[in-house]
Amino acid sequence: MPEFASPTTIAAPAFVLAVIWEWWAVKSGRAGGRYETKDALASMSMGIGNLVVNTITGAIALWMMMLAWPYRIVEIPVTWWSFLILFVAYDFVYYWKHRLAHRMRWFWMEHVTHHSSTHYNLTTALRQPWFGPFTGLILLGLPLVLIGFHPLFIFFAGGLNLLYQFWIHTEAIGKMPRWFEAVMNAPSHHRVHHATNPRYLDANYAGVFIVWDKMFGSFVEEREDDRPNYGIVKPLGSYNPVRIAFHELGGLFSDCRRDGLRPDRWVRRAFNPPGWSPDGHHNRSEDIRAAWAEAQQARPQTQKD
Repeated sequence: MPEFASPTTIAAPAFVLAVIWEWWAVKSGRAGGRYETKDALASMSMGIGNLVVNTITGAIALWMMMLAWPYRIVEIPVTWWSFLILFVAYDFVYYWKHRLAHRMRWFWMEHVTHHSSTHYNLTTALRQPWFGPFTGLILLGLPLVLIGFHPLFIFFAGGLNLLYQFWIHTEAIGKMPRWFEAVMNAPSHHRVHHATNPRYLDANYAGVFIVWDKMFGSFVEEREDDRPNYGIVKPLGSYNPVRIAFHELGGLFSDCRRDGLRPDRWVRRAFNPPGWSPDGHHNRSEDIRAAWAEAQQARPQTQKD
């Protein structure tokens, strides 16, 4: 099996240069967007922490994938054509991993880190979690191993997938050509994904190919009359990297503690969407959208979007 370099590690200097360029373009008025020093530094700190954690836990993640390797159906060679197949297949798996990370609180506990900034710029792409493989979400990639793609090959494709997603975290780029946005994920699509506007909640999960969202009913177009507001439904209000990384873990444990010795409720809290409550007073994304839609219907016709 050939050795694969880490695409994100190789690209790290380019990430830094791109952030500097975007910061300069925004601050000089040459591009749209916003930068707040404390927020940007917090995001970059999360990126450094993620790199450290992944370096430490990378062997664990690889070990978890290698456990399935002896049970592969076939062994697919490493070639240009197999890479193309793997890249598309990985993005398909990524779509479902990403969707599950928003729809199950146990996984949202990790992913919420990436959404916690109220700003949207290239540093937001670096705001990554510190959980490593510990939530188990990485196991959704096991079918690719069983099909016959080597785990190292999969990790390489995953690195390129993450590399692509860096540039779409910006307000400096408006709409891309229609033919491009019909197939590929783009800044306008991903701005929707990071928005807390009721219209945009839990939409556009794609990594590289936006076609998955269009196929599975989760695509929402960015609208000029409803500009995205970024962050999470319950704003964090902190620039402390440790709090950013673990606040939802603490929130889940706190909720379970209030439930008392009710393991059934703990499990339901973990496996239901964020905002679910055992007392039925939910604040899930679907509940927020429904309340918003009802309010829209109640408005005079001339005021509706």
